[in-house]
Amino acid sequence: MLTGGHVPDCVVAEPLLRLLPSRVNVVQGDKGYDSNAVHSQIESAGATPNIPPKSNRRYKPGFSPALYRDRNAVERMFGRLKDFRRIGTRYDRRADVFLSAVYLAAIVSYWL
Repeated sequence: MLTGGHVPDCVVAEPLLRLLPSRVNVVQGDKGYDSNAVHSQIESAGATPNIPPKSNRRYKPGFSPALYRDRNAVERMFGRLKDFRRIGTRYDRRADVFLSAVYLAAIVSYWL
């Protein structure tokens, strides 16, 4: 989901979690998704949230660093896409043109 640079992550979590498949056991996210609302929505979908708690949080819910280690593959993929200047700075004004540039960057970076 494409949002502006000033929009926090937890704002778009609700519509994204509604698209969650029914056979998911664990949902991983970064600290931007650490809120009670996101945790409860994941649990109501029948999955377990694995989100690292923020440092200023009083009640720190369960978190497994062993499961979280696999998430770095996603971060490496975003880093590789942002190597393309057009993707990293988002020159395109329209979302569909930007998405097509992301598709092209993904094809070039993973094909070569």
